[in-house]
Amino acid sequence: MNLNDLKDFDILSPQDKAEALTLLQKYDELGKQDSCQKDFMSFVKHMWGETFIEGRHHKIIADKFNRIAQGKLKRLIVCLPPRHSKSEFASTFFPAWMMGLNGALKIIQCTHTSELAVRFGRKVRNLIDSEDFQTVFPNVSLQSDNKSAGRWTSNMEGEFFAAGVGGAITGRGADLLIIDDPHSEQDALSPKSMDSAYEWYTSGPRQRLQPGGTIVIVMTRWSTKDLVGRVLKKQGDDNADQWEIVEFPAIMPKTDKPLWGEFWKKEELLGVKASLPIAKWNAQWMQNPTAEEGSIVKREWWKKWHGEQVPAYDYVIQSYDTAFSKKETADYSAITTWAVFEHETNETPCIILLDAKRMRVDFPELKRLAWDEYKYWEPDCVLIEAKASGTPLTQELRRMGIPVTAYTPSRGQDKVARMNSVAPIFESGMVWSPDETFADEVIEEMASFPYGDNDDYCDSATMALMRFRQGGFLSLHEDYQDEVKLLRKDRTVYY
Repeated sequence: MNLNDLKDFDILSPQDKAEALTLLQKYDELGKQDSCQKDFMSFVKHMWGETFIEGRHHKIIADKFNRIAQGKLKRLIVCLPPRHSKSEFASTFFPAWMMGLNGALKIIQCTHTSELAVRFGRKVRNLIDSEDFQTVFPNVSLQSDNKSAGRWTSNMEGEFFAAGVGGAITGRGADLLIIDDPHSEQDALSPKSMDSAYEWYTSGPRQRLQPGGTIVIVMTRWSTKDLVGRVLKKQGDDNADQWEIVEFPAIMPKTDKPLWGEFWKKEELLGVKASLPIAKWNAQWMQNPTAEEGSIVKREWWKKWHGEQVPAYDYVIQSYDTAFSKKETADYSAITTWAVFEHETNETPCIILLDAKRMRVDFPELKRLAWDEYKYWEPDCVLIEAKASGTPLTQELRRMGIPVTAYTPSRGQDKVARMNSVAPIFESGMVWSPDETFADEVIEEMASFPYGDNDDYCDSATMALMRFRQGGFLSLHEDYQDEVKLLRKDRTVYY
């Protein structure tokens, strides 16, 4: 409300106008105070100011924090990519807001080092000590004689205690336990460090939780064996903590758009992706660490070809997993191209990945792309699965003179069965990949199968490798209903 909303305001005397203005200002302050106390996002905007750039993930996280404040949510996991305001929300504004709502609250805040934990404690302390905070929560303040950055109390006997992973917290109790990024990059390289973090969590912070207390874990994923991976695995046990999980990939799989497009442009994210190993990108930025222990095809089974020139090869197989639509929710189409070659270390032929492409396209675009790929690689065999989306492409390419083989899975040959059927080829060391980003993407997707978000490359690759088995290169059981005679060519191709 403002003065312009009041009818006949101009007829008031100067003294009455001043009194009305004071009342309106007080009304606005009370309205803002009420909004900030009831809604976490309103509090963040009030405290952060005009520089705050709101994203969709902020709204979702704020709603979860509101439910915690209302006592409706006790176990929350939030997984976010780096530089998406994770710590500002969870380790700065949230504990300050909760302390404002309940000045007697006991909070333990943990992160991977004690130094960083103390830094968070200082930020929360300074926030509570600020004028902006006092306008929202005028009854809560710091004890004047207890203002240590990592250990302080409120005027209502509330406590805040900051600790690093591995640090002692014996004797401390917590109504709210916040764990923010319990792993460092060095920890991620050490399975032992991952184990130690989980052991510390179960023997320390988890046991310090008061009856009815709340736990919030917010972090960037590193591995299936990180803290989130371990507590979720434990979740299957009877009477174990049951978590509400919110995961945010940097680029949304269904829309192919940035999670926080207001701050991160897609080109910038793709630049980050190009500079990282694909496994690190998938884990940290897409929150999709590869579940190596449960994978059918292990990452280490692939042989790496480090030469600038691919080996001279005899036969090329091109394989399509098709989907026609450019809708943001549509599946991807994937094309992988493989070459059969002789290697001095193997008695039997080997196969190397030459190229891999994945895209969302409509049918005319896919047809044009298929023609371009065929002309460039001159494959001896083009495979397209005989399914609803593949049949029209098969027919069109055959009209264009491309020798397409319609792949028809045998009975019982689901995706998992197909992957199991080609796994021995990998394990025997016959599958090679170049030192290229596209190859890393295929390797990681296959290593995460069947638990990964995508399987387009998996479907395309298994078709090609099953043809490799059935093409006279290996003497193994039959994988195809229809047989095609394979012809050889001699070529050398450069990247």
